[in-house]
Amino acid sequence: MIVAAAFLACIAAFGAIGLAAARMRQASVEDYVLAGRSVSPWLTALSSAATNNSGFMFIGLLGFAYRFGVQAVWLQAGWIAGDVVAWLWVHPRVRARSGQLGAITVSQLVALDDRRVSARSLAITTSVLTVLFLSGYAGAQLRAGSAALDGLFDWGLAPGILLGGVIVVAYCLAGGLRASIWTDAAQAIVMLVSLALLVAFAAAEVGGPSALGDALAAYDPELVDWVPEQLAFGFGLYLLGFVAGGLGAIGQPHILVRSMAIRSVPAIRRATAIYFLWYVPFSIAAVAAGLYARVLVPDLIAGVPAEDAAVAAEGALAAIADRVLPEILIGVLLAGVFAATMSTADSQVLSCSAAVSQELPARWRTYAIGKLTTLLIASAAVVFALTADDSVLTLVLGAWSALGATIGPVLVIRLARLPLPPALGLLMMATGLVTVFWWARGPWAADVFELLPAMLAPLVVYAVVGSFTRTSR
Repeated sequence: MIVAAAFLACIAAFGAIGLAAARMRQASVEDYVLAGRSVSPWLTALSSAATNNSGFMFIGLLGFAYRFGVQAVWLQAGWIAGDVVAWLWVHPRVRARSGQLGAITVSQLVALDDRRVSARSLAITTSVLTVLFLSGYAGAQLRAGSAALDGLFDWGLAPGILLGGVIVVAYCLAGGLRASIWTDAAQAIVMLVSLALLVAFAAAEVGGPSALGDALAAYDPELVDWVPEQLAFGFGLYLLGFVAGGLGAIGQPHILVRSMAIRSVPAIRRATAIYFLWYVPFSIAAVAAGLYARVLVPDLIAGVPAEDAAVAAEGALAAIADRVLPEILIGVLLAGVFAATMSTADSQVLSCSAAVSQELPARWRTYAIGKLTTLLIASAAVVFALTADDSVLTLVLGAWSALGATIGPVLVIRLARLPLPPALGLLMMATGLVTVFWWARGPWAADVFELLPAMLAPLVVYAVVGSFTRTSR
């Protein structure tokens, strides 16, 4: 009863914040999609942190650390390094170029050249990729939030997914991106504080880092092996693959749109500092929570078939919370996880909706059509969440990689102000998409994360084809 009361109280508080944001809305497409390009640096930073690191961190990364031990450090360290590059080079240019061109969606940002001439084929392809993969990504977030609730309340995934779908629609229809950003910021604070408290309570039982390492080694010595064995290309490329994973943020419309919505280009520098002041300690806490969970609740994957181990390990958050936290803090933690995954999902649904509605004929690009599109995309995300059977980590990384490998390299070329014939841009996208799925299912999938070859391949295509085109003229 205490858990449920604390959970509902926090959800109600987040809802009130969303309603307060909705009162500031204006009935315009730009306000709905970009919050009028007036978002402050700290709201941008915390919102980006929450929307980038909800289900993936709480459920996926925590489960990865539970299964593989200290090797999870390399995944997150590489991810942070790649994200640093994105914030220093990409996000300021995204804000500057989108403002100069008047672009309000990532599809427009990719398609418009310096003369504001739109390559319609690139815009439509980017929109299709956004809807295809980002709606699935949103479905993965709904599964992540529902999985956290199921771990404690044992009510199955469907009720949480349906509840999440209702919340996502309410957020989107009430206030657009502004409501999403405001609630994200509040959730980011709850996420960090609740996870830090979880680690503190776990450490009080097990001990500090040294005692944790001893306990992991006593349970299974492989959990304290820092480097995976028999890497086909060595540790350097293994780590660089995760750096490319973090750099994949440059292909994520729901993250890029926050850079487009910030009030100015100079404000991004301050937002960058705030973002990493949140992101680094939260990453440390997520990995630590997974490691402590392996010591305190070690039997989650005992006797589980290898193909089902990832899904089973993603119950680690609920299991360790139930083991170490007072009931009121369990409710707060669950509310933070659930609300953050819902807010990430609503950001993704909004990006999908904008991608579709802004490519419709001009007479249909209305505020009402945007909301209708949002409802349809949210429904598709719920259906995907109810029918998917992969782990949250697999679903998230698959969608993240596909978007990073297709939109990311083309956007880099645009931001670098290099010539980009539409046919070449489409070839780059096709190359990235084929490479990411081929590598993920190939013999080296565990040796190098797929985004490294999948982001490099389109850039090689650009260099080779572009050089050939210039030579033939």
